Amino acid sequence: MNIPASYSVTDQEKCQGPAHIAVIMDGNGRWAKERGLPRAEGHRRGAKAVRSAIKGAVDNGLDFLTIYAFSTENWNRSSEEVSDLMGLLRHYLKNEVKSLHKEGIRLKVIGDKAGLDQDIQTLIKQSEEKTADNERLTLSIALNYGGRHELVHAMQELALDIQKGTLSPDDISQATISDRLYTKNIPDPDLVIRTSGEHRISNFLLWQIAYSELLFLDVYWPDFTEDHVKMAVENYKARQRRFGGRPDDASVTG
Repeated sequence: MNIPASYSVTDQEKCQGPAHIAVIMDGNGRWAKERGLPRAEGHRRGAKAVRSAIKGAVDNGLDFLTIYAFSTENWNRSSEEVSDLMGLLRHYLKNEVKSLHKEGIRLKVIGDKAGLDQDIQTLIKQSEEKTADNERLTLSIALNYGGRHELVHAMQELALDIQKGTLSPDDISQATISDRLYTKNIPDPDLVIRTSGEHRISNFLLWQIAYSELLFLDVYWPDFTEDHVKMAVENYKARQRRFGGRPDDASVTG
């Protein structure tokens, strides 16, 4: 599978490997439909692909991996599909966290956790606490997450601080906004991958990906493997990140 680089650059201009990759996992339903299987089976196979993504992240030296598991808009799906997804989430939190902890992986959930069932909130809290001191990789799972919802939440917190007199409007900066996002203390993604061939961001990390590199893969999420992570990392290394500067600007780095 060939993934073309976005830029043709010299070895001196190439980026170092990414520290943080974020993934929009897409294509479970279409994967199942093409095989005459129920959508639930596509989601189950997609959950297995998460293991491959984690292995690929570790093997390629990433520090952070963020996956988009359930959006604020996904509640609009059928009650049966939502129930299947919540069941998979419960299974993952009950059965996979032990392996994550053994591998030295820290688990973090980003999103509106208060909108999830209480038992899931409890499982999330237990999982985050169990893995809190792990440093090999931080796996962030976006649950009940939406980029616009996150920004509204951040603005509400800023407004409350101003109302209380602990913050002046003149003190609002990019840093003060970032500190009120669900991703506080997580660096912005270097690379965002979306599977299934769709070319959309779908309300994912809207603030954080302002300068992220984007990569769209023609592979359904259940077929995603650690080899795709490796190819994505090599693709990223062949790019030149300019951050609004010129290629010959000494301040522009990979």
